Amino acid sequence: MTRALALPLWSRPVSAVPLGGGITNLNVLVTDATRRAVVRIGDDIPVHQIMRFNELAASRAAHAAGVSPAVLHHEPGALVIDFVESRTMSAEDLRQPDLLAQALDLVKRTHRDIPRHLRGAILTFWVFHVLRDYAATLAAGQSRHLPLIPTLLDEALTLEKAVGRIDLVFGHNDLLPANFLHDGSRMWLIDWDYAGWNSPLFDLGGLAANNGLDHAQEDWLLTTYYGQAPDADLWRRYRAMKAAAALREAMWSMVQEIHSDLDFDYAAYTADYLATYRAALATFRTSP
Repeated sequence: MTRALALPLWSRPVSAVPLGGGITNLNVLVTDATRRAVVRIGDDIPVHQIMRFNELAASRAAHAAGVSPAVLHHEPGALVIDFVESRTMSAEDLRQPDLLAQALDLVKRTHRDIPRHLRGAILTFWVFHVLRDYAATLAAGQSRHLPLIPTLLDEALTLEKAVGRIDLVFGHNDLLPANFLHDGSRMWLIDWDYAGWNSPLFDLGGLAANNGLDHAQEDWLLTTYYGQAPDADLWRRYRAMKAAAALREAMWSMVQEIHSDLDFDYAAYTADYLATYRAALATFRTSP
């Protein structure tokens, strides 16, 4: 918190308290004489392909598009975002029809509107590259999960082939329920660490996998996003990407197990997402 309090934008008196929920960065709520703001402390994280120049550009464009709170300040290792009085969404929340509709609207606006406001170099997020890179990181770190990796990579190659052709949009790429906030009148989408050019199917599949959507909700999701009922080809490509999104979250956590110093139970998180992945993979394999 010392780093957050030392930033030059505060008016005295100033205080800070840690914010819970962060599983990649340290987040601090700072209150000064005029405002409250969230300070995200963190440098580049090469093992996760997180580059802070990219997060900054995405955060600014997301605010300009009306999707995310404003960037108040940045410097190497620190990003300051306007605080929104709100509650963090849960997976149960996002399975409610009205809240799911608000979340999907933010996703659509991310894909459609944020590119109009982006400036400078922007990364691409291709989940199958991420999975292969994670596998190399886990091998170098002698992860306890190494016996699983050859099978997971073989499965990922099958999924990548099934995804096939893609449209290219600007994606959030980390649609965990904790990245959606609701202030009582509207929803916000935050945390742009993994933002980048991607297939829309990754965000749609991630939204479903991370929040436990059922088949009827997935059908609504695809129909609403594309403006027509999904055909068999779209369903197959979507299910492949949904499984890949869950596998990425599981392998992300495997990497965190050997690289993160944050106080978080990554082993349990890995187990949960491996179960989510295996369920999604089984649906992909058994569906027409």
